[in-house]
Amino acid sequence: MKKLVFASVLVLTSTSLGSLPTLRAQEQPITIKDPAEYNAYQMAITQSDPKQKAAALESFLTTYPQSVVKPAVLNDLVDAYANPMDPDKELSAATRLLQVDPNNLKALLYSVVVKKGQAQQHNDQQAADDAKALAQKGLGVPKPASTSEDEWKTLTSASYPIFRSAVALDDVMKKDFKSAIDDYKQELMLYSADQTKAGPGLVDTLNLAEAYVNLNPKKPDPSDLKMAIWFYARAWDFAPAAYKPQIEKKLEYWFNRYHGSLDGLDAIKTQAQATEFPAGEVEVAAAKTPAEKIHDLLTNTPDLKTLALADKETILAYGSKEDADKVWAVLKDQQTPVPGTVIESTPTEVKVAVSDDAKQAKTADFIVNMKEPLKDKDVPAASSDVKLMKDGGPELDGTYDSYTQIPATDTTAASVQIVLREGLLQPEKKKVAPVRKPAAAHHPAAH
Repeated sequence: MKKLVFASVLVLTSTSLGSLPTLRAQEQPITIKDPAEYNAYQMAITQSDPKQKAAALESFLTTYPQSVVKPAVLNDLVDAYANPMDPDKELSAATRLLQVDPNNLKALLYSVVVKKGQAQQHNDQQAADDAKALAQKGLGVPKPASTSEDEWKTLTSASYPIFRSAVALDDVMKKDFKSAIDDYKQELMLYSADQTKAGPGLVDTLNLAEAYVNLNPKKPDPSDLKMAIWFYARAWDFAPAAYKPQIEKKLEYWFNRYHGSLDGLDAIKTQAQATEFPAGEVEVAAAKTPAEKIHDLLTNTPDLKTLALADKETILAYGSKEDADKVWAVLKDQQTPVPGTVIESTPTEVKVAVSDDAKQAKTADFIVNMKEPLKDKDVPAASSDVKLMKDGGPELDGTYDSYTQIPATDTTAASVQIVLREGLLQPEKKKVAPVRKPAAAHHPAAH
């Protein structure tokens, strides 16, 4: 299954400069002795249009680079660029403000928001590292003596969750999911209950679920899997309708992988709706073993040919040898389409992840030995998809040849590897417009 890294697929909302509260600095007495400088300053700070104000403030700083009011001007400039949401100029202003006021929490906050956005948009590790460093500094900034407790609470309430989210993002990009879980939890604890039902709080609830399943996607620890189920359910509960199906697919996949069926999932959804964090152990009733459920499925399926491909593969992976052989007897020497994600390929062999488990683990569960070697230009690239074509025919198919059950280990679940022979790759042909012959030229009759 495809990951929803950073909620990039499900952009429920994002933290933008314009969505942050207005954070004003404590006013300080200002004395400018030069009348021309004073007039230029007054002209700049009294502009009502943010773009005009930003231009006037920049002009003032160019003319008076060492002005006594430089910190105040940069502070106003940060606000001016935040209003029309100009991330590059906002970062420039915030960086300059930090040069003269290194502990300015507002400048740190806006810098983190911009850097985090760059990291997400461009998968930029350096931007993520920068955002983390700025966020960690922001979390340690002491309250200035000139700032009241109420003003400081406003600043920290707006800043600290965003700082924690930025640190968690850096953890995720470095695949340190254990640290990401800790940081996402700390972030969500800083929000009110309502703040986790929408906006960044809801996005990072989903990201917390993703971090749990990515600790060990091949064989998740049951306790981690139950926590992931809880936070997927919470994200599903409050997601906008357009995004619910995508989240539900993840939720059902992991719940079924843990429980073996979807029985009891509605109860988890109801419980997660009531509170962000479970009060104790997430209770998911024990289910039958995979082998027991597979035996029941076979007992209640008179015609094994009617089983879906995914069910057949599950039986081959988890069923007893006796039950797996019953299904294989139906499949052996039969032709089948192979829709999935290419893991590795050569002119003579294509390895494909077909099941959701195989896609999640990025391992091949089908090996297709080609009937004829492919031309180099036709060899499918790793990570590309092979699928059913518009006319219903398979892009890649082959004939069932053999299968091998792969037992579970301490870090991986049980699986199966299926080998096909006589593979054929039939890329969907692009329609070519018919060539129109030019009309016969008309020659006037000779006189």
